[in-house]
Amino acid sequence: MTTTAEAAIVADQLLGEVGGGETRAVPAFASDSAAGEVKKPRRRSSFVSFLREVAIIAVIAIVVAVLVKTFLIRPYYIPSASMESTLVVNDRIIVNLLQPSVVPIARGDVVVFTDPGGWLPTQPSPEKSVVQTIVDGGLEAVGLKPSDDNNSLIKRIIGMPGDHVVCCNAYGQLVINDVAISEPYAELAGNSAASGMEFDVSVPADSLWVMGDNRYNSEDSRYHQDGPHSGFVPLNHVVGRAVLINWPFERFGVLGNYPEVFAQVPSREPALAT
Repeated sequence: MTTTAEAAIVADQLLGEVGGGETRAVPAFASDSAAGEVKKPRRRSSFVSFLREVAIIAVIAIVVAVLVKTFLIRPYYIPSASMESTLVVNDRIIVNLLQPSVVPIARGDVVVFTDPGGWLPTQPSPEKSVVQTIVDGGLEAVGLKPSDDNNSLIKRIIGMPGDHVVCCNAYGQLVINDVAISEPYAELAGNSAASGMEFDVSVPADSLWVMGDNRYNSEDSRYHQDGPHSGFVPLNHVVGRAVLINWPFERFGVLGNYPEVFAQVPSREPALAT
């Protein structure tokens, strides 16, 4: 049985005296050290969660960019005047990597390809600091910077496998499979012929005959007929088709392949190897 004195002690534990006899309630569950205190929100934990989410998004974005650059599209820049006036020095272009591996290519397409052998002079790589090498490598990996690749060329397809390409007829035109073509994309001075060099070639299987649009300033298939592939570009050297000028902004636009130029040209099967 609780006595009157014991009840008074319990009451004193639950009530605090204030002033001259006034009392106020003290929470019975509060500890001695934290009684009456309000806990502050854990801001540090929220900030760490935010950083974690940002890091995850960044990693996903980088992975997607690398996959796109590896399998879908790739940026390049134009270092020479061989494709003027279609492409000028320092243009940035986007190349579709699905052509020709998935989507067929055709006459008139502008393609990027690796050197078939002896087309490009050997050039030493520019010296870079370790930091610059790392930064450039990272930007190239995600497609934000064109590659410093010194082993790629860009030209327009004139002859497909099996085509018979001749320069030139009496009017200075190229003749493909006995059909003369007029080339609005070719950079020619006055009434100059489509090529300053005559040639008569039949394109073998799995190969291309390519020429620069700047016909009198382009070392293309015409100038490498004594090379490893007789001036032809093996299809397995083609990286992809150039589809877009994306920089500078004032030159932004799609790269055409002029299907009307070749519309009347019939296809021919390549000759069988002997």
